[in-house]
Amino acid sequence: MNKILFLQYPKCSTCQKAAKWLKENNIEVESRHIVENNPTVEELTTWIDRSKLPISKFFNTSGNVYKEQNLKEKVKTASNEELIKILASNGMVVKRPLVIGDDCVLVGFKEDEWADRLK
Repeated sequence: MNKILFLQYPKCSTCQKAAKWLKENNIEVESRHIVENNPTVEELTTWIDRSKLPISKFFNTSGNVYKEQNLKEKVKTASNEELIKILASNGMVVKRPLVIGDDCVLVGFKEDEWADRLK
């Protein structure tokens, strides 16, 4: 397996748990700060397509930016292109952590799912 890309926000407790889990399971990753180096429109387009998940799953619905910009309503009505541009505009809008592997795109930290896909 090629190196896995791990997008995270270091201050996020879920990201910290995920990073600890990866380390404990000897899974080598390339770590990327999701705010300092947020995903591009091209990356998000590819990842969303590969994940087979609805685009709404890529939004950090508990984040302040999501609430301040009233994105809950926008997610229901905007086109995928518009939503991807919103996601690419600010790493804090993107659900984290994100793991991008050769054959998987994992959104959020669900230990069972990660164990199935990464071990």
